[in-house]
Amino acid sequence: MNKPDKSVVIRELKDYTFITLGLISYALGWAAFLIPYQITTGGTTGISAIIYYSTGFPIQWSYFIINAVLMTFAIRILGPMFSIKTTYAIFVLTFLLWFFQLIMVDEMDKPLQLLGDGQDFMACIIGAIMCGIGLGIAFNNNGSTGGTDIIAAIVNKYRDVTLGRMIMYCDIIIITSCYFIFNDWRRVIFGFVTLFIISFVLDWIVNSARQSVQFFIFSKDHEKIADRIIVETHRGVTVLPGTGWYSKQDVKVLVVLAKKSQSLQIFRLVKDIDPDAFISQSSVIGVYGEGFDRLKIK
Repeated sequence: MNKPDKSVVIRELKDYTFITLGLISYALGWAAFLIPYQITTGGTTGISAIIYYSTGFPIQWSYFIINAVLMTFAIRILGPMFSIKTTYAIFVLTFLLWFFQLIMVDEMDKPLQLLGDGQDFMACIIGAIMCGIGLGIAFNNNGSTGGTDIIAAIVNKYRDVTLGRMIMYCDIIIITSCYFIFNDWRRVIFGFVTLFIISFVLDWIVNSARQSVQFFIFSKDHEKIADRIIVETHRGVTVLPGTGWYSKQDVKVLVVLAKKSQSLQIFRLVKDIDPDAFISQSSVIGVYGEGFDRLKIK
């Protein structure tokens, strides 16, 4: 039996470490801000919160039971590889939700409202930001909290419905259903605000970690520019042959992929060599390979 490569082991340990940190932020957002102010949102955690608000049944146990059932179907339908880190996240998040609720109580053993009475909206914002940060960290390290992700993945396998749309449908139903618990549309609005903030923060974290730019550089001094880009920015350069249709002259086009933070440096060195160079810059998301993100496959 072959021993696992050392780099693979380190990579997996790094993934699990950051997934755990993300789950801590997510669970703390729920236990410290959302639950004490009876705010819900989408996902199985949202379903568990609604069950808790209406019956008092602990949120962590309903979360675990729902995900255990979903994982049973997921393993059969999607295969075991889908479930490894998701199963880990479910167990860890179940423990963290229990632990943080255990310590976040007042002298009456009720959920502690850290911000005081009447601060529902502020709690909604802070809790949603913490949840979004936690999910972003987990997703960036190939993690998942299960729940509607599993439902969406299963439906997507058999029906022509995108993952994002399926998750959105599930979340709308979950959040709207909290009206039947509180008979208060304000709670529904808080739920959608929470969902929007979580989605915004999640997208910002996931995409900002992968923000890269692509340059097309047209210059008569393409060789000097290419050499300096390689030496000073440590980015690769591809030279493409082209023809200027207006001038009918052959040109060389430099193609460069770089981090967004290196844009100014590249503009400056091109200007130093050829102030008349023609440059096109565009944003790209998800550049994989040496010097960028590693290709992740669940």
